[in-house]
Amino acid sequence: MLKKSLVLAALSATMVYGAAEAAAARDYVSIVGSSTVYPFATVVAEQFGKTTSYKTPKIESTGSGGGLKLFCAGVGVEHPDITNASRRMKKSEQENCAKHGVTEVVEIKVGYDGIVLANSKAAQSLELSRKDIFLALAKQVPGADGKLIDNPYQTWKQVNPALPNIKIEVLGPPPTSGTRDAFSELAMEGGAKKFDDLKALRASKDEAEIKALMAKLGIPESVFNKKGKKVFQAVAHAIREDGAYIEAGENDNLIVQKLEANPNAVGVFGFSFLDQNADKVQGSLVDGKAPTFEAIADGSYPVSRPLYFYVKKAHAGAVPGIEGYLAEFTSERAWGDEGYLADKGMIPMPAAERAKFAADAKNLTPMEAL
Repeated sequence: MLKKSLVLAALSATMVYGAAEAAAARDYVSIVGSSTVYPFATVVAEQFGKTTSYKTPKIESTGSGGGLKLFCAGVGVEHPDITNASRRMKKSEQENCAKHGVTEVVEIKVGYDGIVLANSKAAQSLELSRKDIFLALAKQVPGADGKLIDNPYQTWKQVNPALPNIKIEVLGPPPTSGTRDAFSELAMEGGAKKFDDLKALRASKDEAEIKALMAKLGIPESVFNKKGKKVFQAVAHAIREDGAYIEAGENDNLIVQKLEANPNAVGVFGFSFLDQNADKVQGSLVDGKAPTFEAIADGSYPVSRPLYFYVKKAHAGAVPGIEGYLAEFTSERAWGDEGYLADKGMIPMPAAERAKFAADAKNLTPMEAL
């Protein structure tokens, strides 16, 4: 038994050494992940490359979900060092990391962003509620008798008489995107909660009540979960698939170009892209609040979320430049109130949060289990 343990320990040590040696064969930092965080990470990488002797990190925009999948696949030169995310890592993703030997992950929150619904400046600006957004984009919505029906709405005016009589055509991110996850949670759930039965379903933990509400709403028994919130999310997060919502990929700049070409279309993307293209597109009001820097910073804009990146501690010290890149990103000149990332549209965290995550980055403090 002791001999077997010693063999396993030696094998483990060899694997760790081999991974570190492989990582050392790469002389630049490899970053993947969120299209929303991509422009911020790119600015930091360029600044880091210009002001140090290290190579400029290479960054690929894969979406938050795609980035975390690549990041968690293992340790070594063939795997990225850092992944950007426009939402927090999920428990299942942390478990997938551990399954593949990525056991020490450093979580760094970098700031805040708002999700905007924007259209061409050549078109009428929109004033939407989260209820309007849900009714326009949900796969199923409550009908006249309260039961869920396939979404019948074809125009914004059918959703709300105060809105323009134009076809619902929304260009937005795919399911692998953190923007899509946050949009579903903040906008779609926020709208679904405006319906009493769906709101009650979300709050219920009583099996009999959940089943009764499901029957009232016409939700099939196969969707049943002991937590009403899970059933509620299955309804609220389901986006219609009849052409009204068009998955436009992970390239938010492409969505902006398509909005210019089609003034009737609406696009879903991060505030920074609105900020950078303010001469071409305009943000819709949501529940009476415009997507401004100030409204996102103070939390009054209802569709806003934190941004993150995750670092593989096993690669620090093996891949040159990781610690320096972290120091640049978490410096006040980058993410501070007057930093260059704020100029690019990122909403800075309060000073206390910045201090906490800067310390985590410096000390490479692994995140706790989710």
